Amino acid sequence: MFLFEHIPWYSVVMWFVVLGALILVNEMARRNKWFSLFLFLLVPIVLTIGVWPHTADKDSGVGTWFHWVKVYSALAGCLGFMALRFIKGLNTNKYMLMFPAFILSLNILEAVIRDFQVSGLHGMIDGVMMVGGPWNIMNGIAGILNIVTISGWMGIIISKDKYRDMVWPDQLWFWIIAYDLWNFTYVYNCVSDHSYYAGAALLISCTIPAFFMKKGAWLQHRAQTLAIWMMFTMSFPAFVGDSMFAVQSSHSEVALWFMSSVSLASNIAVFVYHIYKIIKHKRNPLKEEVYTDLKQSKELVESNGYTPKIAS
Repeated sequence: MFLFEHIPWYSVVMWFVVLGALILVNEMARRNKWFSLFLFLLVPIVLTIGVWPHTADKDSGVGTWFHWVKVYSALAGCLGFMALRFIKGLNTNKYMLMFPAFILSLNILEAVIRDFQVSGLHGMIDGVMMVGGPWNIMNGIAGILNIVTISGWMGIIISKDKYRDMVWPDQLWFWIIAYDLWNFTYVYNCVSDHSYYAGAALLISCTIPAFFMKKGAWLQHRAQTLAIWMMFTMSFPAFVGDSMFAVQSSHSEVALWFMSSVSLASNIAVFVYHIYKIIKHKRNPLKEEVYTDLKQSKELVESNGYTPKIAS
């Protein structure tokens, strides 16, 4: 196959099991703040003390600095978003409203640094096969563009229903798709033998809820599914690496070139559109929403109990 080696039927079934489990646990956490606190605060403390020092060592494939930083930054996002959702007054605090954009940018930047680092690596390193090359640099640039096109955090709202979801009206489908392409490519570039699950299934598990379940809450879905997956894979690293369900990358340079090209092209397109919108509507992307004139943005605001801003 192009991206991966042969995928047996039971690995296809397991892919859907992983996808369904991530969506289900994310939805449980979204609907119950006490379950969220248990899952994203108590469980990580227990795992940090009693499990990960033994399972996530340097030879496990999940023992690199990136995996440790990623799990804690994802958990920080989950807890920070919960604070924004449930602590009275924080959803109107301009500094707290910067937190989602900050933690998102930090997560992307972590991956960009790792992509640049891997560009010069070859062979089995830290339990993972590395095939570094120019494609890593291309995707790192795509990640930087993805950060630059984050906007509208001052327009984040908390839904006026019992679940109090964090809705970001300026974070629309085209940015999400560009992010997904960039992030899948990052995983394929840097942890290629994990990308069948950690790339495809994980990304789709937050994109489906954002498009079809609780619209506009993509970053909330992303943080929670990422934290759930990272806790699982650091506790059971053999699942993606050595189990019967593991699917290996093809390690094809053609595939690496292709994915990085698609990632870079999509993020350039979003960047060009972003600049066009800023110039056309004279927006300050550091202080204002960029896409208030778009129908989808207005619908997200209205459906969560707020009055849309009038685009100038």
